[in-house]
Amino acid sequence: MSAQLGGQQILILKEGSSRTRGRDAQSMNIAAAKAVAAAVRTTLGPKGMDKMLVDTIGDVVITNDGVTILKEMDIEHPAAKMMVEIAKTQDDEVGDGTTTAVVVGGELLKKAEDLLEQDVHPTVIAQGYRQAAEKAQEILKELAFDVKPNDVAMLTKIAETAMTGKGAESSKEKLCGLIVKAITMVADEDGTVDIDNVKVEKKVGGSIDDSEIIEGMIIDKERVHPGMPKVVTDAKILLLNAAIEFKKTEVDAEISITSPDQLQMFLDEEEKMIKTIVNKVIASGANVVFCQKGIDDIAQHYLAKAGIFAVRRVKKSDIEKLARATGGSVVSSIDAIAEEELGIAGKIEEKKVSGEEMIFVEECKNPKAVSIIIKGGTDHVVDELERAIEDALRVVGVVVEDKKVVAGGGAPEIELSLRLREYASSVGGRAQLAIEAFASALEIIPRTLAENAGLDPIDMLVDLRAAHEKGNKTFGLNVFEAKPADMKEAGVVEPLRVKTQAISSAAEVAVMILRIDDVIASSGKGGGMPSEEEMAAMGGMGGMGGMPPGMM
Repeated sequence: MSAQLGGQQILILKEGSSRTRGRDAQSMNIAAAKAVAAAVRTTLGPKGMDKMLVDTIGDVVITNDGVTILKEMDIEHPAAKMMVEIAKTQDDEVGDGTTTAVVVGGELLKKAEDLLEQDVHPTVIAQGYRQAAEKAQEILKELAFDVKPNDVAMLTKIAETAMTGKGAESSKEKLCGLIVKAITMVADEDGTVDIDNVKVEKKVGGSIDDSEIIEGMIIDKERVHPGMPKVVTDAKILLLNAAIEFKKTEVDAEISITSPDQLQMFLDEEEKMIKTIVNKVIASGANVVFCQKGIDDIAQHYLAKAGIFAVRRVKKSDIEKLARATGGSVVSSIDAIAEEELGIAGKIEEKKVSGEEMIFVEECKNPKAVSIIIKGGTDHVVDELERAIEDALRVVGVVVEDKKVVAGGGAPEIELSLRLREYASSVGGRAQLAIEAFASALEIIPRTLAENAGLDPIDMLVDLRAAHEKGNKTFGLNVFEAKPADMKEAGVVEPLRVKTQAISSAAEVAVMILRIDDVIASSGKGGGMPSEEEMAAMGGMGGMGGMPPGMM
């Protein structure tokens, strides 16, 4: 980038910096964003395929989850990174619909490219897209129907929709039952759901059907002393955030001992201090101690003699969940130990799960924190199961909070597409073109569902449109029978928030990328665009498989 001044060239940017401007910059960014959308498109829907991602050290991830795929792919290009961001946001907000958000975003940019070629100004397109996105939110709210938070059948359907197409297909019913049970247990009275209160423990071994829910907590630890009981019934649980060991001075201090009997006295005192602490624990009536810090060897011996089950170095998050599950409170000082601080559980047991000792805290009266154990044949199966369960948990949680759902299977997209076309003609002007582009871009979802199931997308779209024009608003694509069907009746439903969030993020990212007309990449190793010499060395564009520079 340079300016001419009296015939002499002045460099403004550092040498080696590259600058792409105008239509080139736009088409380069759009191509990058479209490539990201194309990468996840085949995973959409019940017949979507999985991706196998291998990282630099050879670790393998096999997944169908849009956001996982995009996180694992090491994406360099700045515009492509923006697409990954919308998937992450979608994942944080609702947990599902990541692929939908990215695919719609890519399609919006593709349609915008056609308009740019007809010399429609990017700002006009951006304005039209914004209007269309706002209108789409209104229409979606009309399409939504209510769900009661205690409607287990409906919540199970929602979990099933979220898990369809993921590796957990085979034992979907069992898992969805566990998920709905877990969410209804941890939901607060006001309907808020904190997913962190459902702990998912994965173990390799056994089959998916062996997965189970524990009405309480599972802790990946073992008791501190073999002399302690393996099972405690009617447990009174002390949650301690203080060490059971003798107090050390906070400041540097020296103790000078001049004769052996003084040393013995000193040691006896230390032991007495520990015994006093243990007696306090015993006096409170606790028969189980979960300690966040250490437990001294001598203390272990005394606790074991008193028949108390103790665990040390329990994670802070686990202690907090235990407090929720058992109704106890976390005690931070030895002197504050009292009976009313204790939590209660029907049974605490140390069991071997796939060869590792774990502690089960079960039969809690009103557990506000629960655990799900998932099992599967291999690491990859269990990991993908965990991702599917996380998604389903989030989605069911969102529905319990919002109490609103829409039909799935591409039904809302087709309806939106029709209604936005009507809206476009009422708006008129150049913005009309952009709103129409937005409307046809939404059809990519049912279209992709059809393509992934090996059906003819055009036939399916025509059939779906016809059904919606007759006023069947909940008709979507039944990919198993290759015909439009009522998704609400079939039980294919998704939370309203999945759709509203996906469409608004897709529109935002499309508008953002469209408005960039100048890409200035500073030189410097690692990032940026390849220089012309590097490009020549790669054999022109051919070396990059026709990808825009810096894409991969």
